[in-house]
Amino acid sequence: MEHRPPYWAAVLAGTVVFILYLVTLAPTTAFWDASEYIVTAHIFGIPHPPGNPLFVVLARVFSVLLAPLGLPVAVRVNVFAAATSAAAASFMFLIAHRLVSSFVTERWMGIAGAACAALLSATAFTVWNQSTVNEKVYTVSMLVIAAASWLVVLWYDNRAQPKSLRYLLATLYVIVLGSTNHLMSVLPVPAIGLLALVAGLGFLAHGGFWLRAVPLVLVGLSFNLVLPVRSSMDPVINEGEPTCESVSGALAAVWTNGKVGCPALAANLRRDQYGKPPVTQRMAPFGAQLANYFQYFDWQWSRGVDASEVPGNKRIPFTLVFFALGAAGLYATFRADRTLFVYFAGLTGVLTLGLVFYLNFKYGFSLAPEVTDPNLHEVRERDYFFVAGFALWGMLAGVGLTWVWSTVVAFLPRVQASLATVPLLLVAVIPLALNWEWASRTGDWAARDWAYDLLMSLEPYAVFFTNGDNDTFPLWYLQEVEGVRKDVTVIVGQYLHTSWYPRQLQRLTVPARQRPYRAPAGVTLYADSGLPDSAILSVDPVLMDRVVGGQIMQELTIQFPALEVAYPAGTNLDRRLRLALAIIRDSTAKRPIYFATTNGLMADLGLEQWGVRHGLATKLILQPTEVLDGLGFTQVPVELGGERFDVTRSLALYDQVYSYRGLLDRSLWADRSTLNIPWQYYALALQLADAVERSSGSPLVAERLRLDAANFQITSEGGSRRN
Repeated sequence: MEHRPPYWAAVLAGTVVFILYLVTLAPTTAFWDASEYIVTAHIFGIPHPPGNPLFVVLARVFSVLLAPLGLPVAVRVNVFAAATSAAAASFMFLIAHRLVSSFVTERWMGIAGAACAALLSATAFTVWNQSTVNEKVYTVSMLVIAAASWLVVLWYDNRAQPKSLRYLLATLYVIVLGSTNHLMSVLPVPAIGLLALVAGLGFLAHGGFWLRAVPLVLVGLSFNLVLPVRSSMDPVINEGEPTCESVSGALAAVWTNGKVGCPALAANLRRDQYGKPPVTQRMAPFGAQLANYFQYFDWQWSRGVDASEVPGNKRIPFTLVFFALGAAGLYATFRADRTLFVYFAGLTGVLTLGLVFYLNFKYGFSLAPEVTDPNLHEVRERDYFFVAGFALWGMLAGVGLTWVWSTVVAFLPRVQASLATVPLLLVAVIPLALNWEWASRTGDWAARDWAYDLLMSLEPYAVFFTNGDNDTFPLWYLQEVEGVRKDVTVIVGQYLHTSWYPRQLQRLTVPARQRPYRAPAGVTLYADSGLPDSAILSVDPVLMDRVVGGQIMQELTIQFPALEVAYPAGTNLDRRLRLALAIIRDSTAKRPIYFATTNGLMADLGLEQWGVRHGLATKLILQPTEVLDGLGFTQVPVELGGERFDVTRSLALYDQVYSYRGLLDRSLWADRSTLNIPWQYYALALQLADAVERSSGSPLVAERLRLDAANFQITSEGGSRRN
């Protein structure tokens, strides 16, 4: 019997999923890459390599279309993530319906089974969590994989018809175009190859196929030309700076995926900036990498049952049930249509074992505690890389659940057995119920307020050295989207290793482009000192490119206005440190210099002894020790960090300026790898309480600060409801 796809039901299923995502949507930005992608979508900038031009363009268009609704920019881009994931759920519904229709006896049972599959696919923890804020570009790739899989099914079902090639051509174009969002989009290709081998390769002999396929591939890849075109306009966020001198060089780089052609664009497409080793050089034992994957799989079906990040707890029964249901889905597919089984089994293999091998992660962030060197661990949890695989397994689990249901119905003698056994399908609601609290991002303002508090810790025209994603990207969001403190020059320490970033900083801070200080409403803490009359760095760009790192052969003395800082022979100063010192030397007389922490870059530079805390940030005051000691700062004891505090400024920031939504009182902090954020507030409140007492301040103020510290501590341990 010919299969009739229920497109109306698929649209309805996608709409329901979309509403679920909207109900649990983040109201603003989030940590990690969310701010970077929201910003680049808003200003049409270029995010980190490979640049993701398809994402930037689609998210920008989507944001503009939603603008008349009056929604904040961050919400508009978050809705884009929700919409792409919901669309993927619609395609999962269609695929599941095609598979279950092979073994259910009534059409309504097929609709019910497909609905269960779409729900399980959409509420797997990582899928849901990535759909409520635009943290990454992977919801677009998940949609590409789901759409391509449905087109492949259509081709297979209609392969005897002359016009069936259009489905394969559409699949090819969707995948190639999707690759300009992220290479995750090409992961169906091996499975499609297996399907074609089994189903027949006759289409390859069709001349019309190649006449259309080759141009489609070239046109799809050409979307990457957005990168050099936009880069040449020098947007504020222009990572990798993939500009090209010629169209031919740009095309060569795009059409060969960076093998030849325009050097800057090719390097961007190859992601050279990150220096990832080849897969043959394992960054951790493959067994440890498989354990990391199982950890993430274990989260998908009942994340809220146990707060522990590691497997082997109360989640295990649910994990085993949904593993068995997914396996049953593959078995049911095998029994119904062995050719389609080849495709879905192949795709499952690529999205699990294949991806684990290719990604080649270090030890998981929260695994292998016996490996004590943090450099051997990932800096955060990486479950988002497997988001498409979890969506696929959820769909297969829905197919397996429907097969179990149909098997039970077949064994029951009652006429209405199918209706009587419908409660079996309630298994599909388990992830919805048990993942809700952990996947939802409603009311989460923490990243936005953290960024605001950091920026407001800085005096006008400050140069602010950061340590990583979470003290950088949220600040970009505040500056470029909300327009807060654009005068501050935020410097990502690690980017100083590149050739393009120091040049950009220099261009963006010349007087003609330096953005003026604008005090946020109600903040009167700072007086405008006037625009600096020079850039933060005076080194000639050609000489800048020649700066390299290494051990210095003899003592190096850096002359600052009030003192000299000496580095003994043998000190290792890499490019990042040398350029940071040049920036400090050229800026310190005209711009205040701040660091996110006294450790990290400040410690690497050996400058922490001249640091003075202004709330959450540390100001560099390069004065002789005796002068620094006479400026009235208060030093807390070593057990509290030993730092100097400007108590008056810090208290004014803490009481009058800072915002603490989702930080001071939080029931659940789901991402353990960002618990250092509320911990910094905890440490600040505790240190400031001590500094207030040491400076003969009010005991009541000190006690209030300690009470706040206790609340921040609860948040830094995962929240008041974390069991």
